[in-house]
Amino acid sequence: MDKIGKLVVGVWMVLVLQPSLSQGQDVAVEGYFLQDSARLGERVGYVLKARYPSEMPVLFPDSTYRFGDFEYLGKQTFTSATADGVTLDSAVYWLSNFSLDSVQNYRIPVFEIVRYDSIHHVPEPAPLHLVLTIDEIPEELSFRQNDSYQYIPPSFNYPYLIVGILLVVVLLIAGFYFFGEGLKKRWQVYREKRKFKRFVEDWELSMKQLVNNPQIQEADELLGLWKSYLENLTGLPFREWTATETAAFLQQPEVVTDFRKIELIIYANRVDNNIREACENLLQISRNQLEEKIEKIHHHE
Repeated sequence: MDKIGKLVVGVWMVLVLQPSLSQGQDVAVEGYFLQDSARLGERVGYVLKARYPSEMPVLFPDSTYRFGDFEYLGKQTFTSATADGVTLDSAVYWLSNFSLDSVQNYRIPVFEIVRYDSIHHVPEPAPLHLVLTIDEIPEELSFRQNDSYQYIPPSFNYPYLIVGILLVVVLLIAGFYFFGEGLKKRWQVYREKRKFKRFVEDWELSMKQLVNNPQIQEADELLGLWKSYLENLTGLPFREWTATETAAFLQQPEVVTDFRKIELIIYANRVDNNIREACENLLQISRNQLEEKIEKIHHHE
């Protein structure tokens, strides 16, 4: 039985493989590079051609094929040409060589499809020479005379800029630490003097209007202006106080008399002959209050 089994297997293999072998002889494959040399990693083209009977199933490798030391970059195919029952197929494979061998003999097969397998048809190896990008260093170096100087614009020194900014910040912090209180007091005094200057301008205008036209509205506006300034200066409710309460706080009883001369216009529609003097006295009181405020600022009270 063993001899009979071996005989059957042998006959079956002859019947199966004989057509494949006979067909394989009809396939002609040619492969070559488009250039004879390339640098490491340079893109080169490999041309693959196959002539075979038109009824024979033949396949060219695709991107899944292992290209060895070459890296697959792409494939360009062309339309098949058939004449007298013979088909010509061709394709260009774009590859990159990463082998350090001085000469790379390379070839790509085509595949003939049989019943349960495939037959590899390979062309003759195509040589590709490696070109070194570094030229050989000569034994004697030749120097070229060149005395023309090229202007190089100076680059901006950012480290110095950063150091300068930090130094300014440190000086500002130190100045504020040592002199900040004095600067703050001067700023407060400057603001109070500006407010008083604006108040005097408004006061002179209101007083002039009252003297020239002693009516209820002018008198009320003048007293309101004076009380508003003192309230803003001291933070106390001068506009809510009566003349007696204001005089008591200021410790100046004559304020009541000055108020009465102006209020006489409001409540009795009568004009006192010394109304300008009363206005000057109230202005002097506001000036004295400003000086007291500045004195408190200097003594930090």
